[in-house]
Amino acid sequence: MFNQLRPAVVMVALFTLLLGLAYPLGVTGLAQGLFPAQANGSLIRDADDRIVGSALIGQPFVQAGYLHPRPSAAGDGYDASASSGSNLGPLNPGLADRIQTDADALRAETGATVLPADAVTTSASGLDPHISPAYARLQAARVARARGIDVATVQQVIDANTEGALLGFIGQPRVNVLLTNRALDARFPAAT
Repeated sequence: MFNQLRPAVVMVALFTLLLGLAYPLGVTGLAQGLFPAQANGSLIRDADDRIVGSALIGQPFVQAGYLHPRPSAAGDGYDASASSGSNLGPLNPGLADRIQTDADALRAETGATVLPADAVTTSASGLDPHISPAYARLQAARVARARGIDVATVQQVIDANTEGALLGFIGQPRVNVLLTNRALDARFPAAT
């Protein structure tokens, strides 16, 4: 029996060292060497080198002078420890009521009759840092009013911060809310 047990124990120990220690350390070292910013969370820092967020995780912005992110179902809004969708199906009355309330409020604010889907729906994780260019443009008038600048200038900042499809064909164009709001603050620091 020992002759059969020994190879099994040796293989478990070998694969534990190989796949549980050597492989993770190798991948971590490779990532740190080749892509240090991404490996460390794509952190965004202010002028004093303080971390203000990540380009990969959405944040709540509620002030009028900022682009607002898409709604979040993660905990109490953008709570990374409660990341998940609401798991409400399309026929759920609670989901329909929330979407209708959000849509009515956005229509009243902007005067728009047609809204981009991401303006009223949450992402699967609830932490999506991006919005569509259409949703960003829909907010441009509010941001311009709050900052005391013209809408065309806000549009230029949005356009400059619009990311295209990956490799030109994967995904949709998108606007990172945190990076765009930081660009607005850099050009027009008197945000409200």
